[in-house]
Amino acid sequence: MDNAVSLYTDGACKGNPGVGGWGVLMRYGSHEKTLYGGEPATTNNRMELMAVIEGLRALKRPCTVDIYTDSKYVMQGMSEWISGWKARGWKTASKQPVKNVDLWQALDAETARHHVRWHWVKGHAGHADNERADALANQGVAQVLAN
Repeated sequence: MDNAVSLYTDGACKGNPGVGGWGVLMRYGSHEKTLYGGEPATTNNRMELMAVIEGLRALKRPCTVDIYTDSKYVMQGMSEWISGWKARGWKTASKQPVKNVDLWQALDAETARHHVRWHWVKGHAGHADNERADALANQGVAQVLAN
């Protein structure tokens, strides 16, 4: 049996920009934990990044981590774009500053602590764990709106 931690992550935004939330469903063997939070003025992409960052921050020791996300932005950023951004001093190929650089740098630092395997899942397509992460992200939005 693989002893990897599974993180199912999602972000939500009511308006883009607008009130946003992030959610994480964490699984290790038979153990399960959920996390969520939000911000009053943000974007969907920032919330997608925050979900992964907060999930990784919750891990107490270096692990093998399977991250499941429906965000192609996060997936492509980590698997295709980040090495070039870093080589160019956090600039895009067109020499523009990388958007959300603070969160990309935080995610880069968090992933360095772990052996991460990335998995893309289609959002809103009935994947039970992705749907739970989506519901948690919406709880994050609701929490912000209630305060």
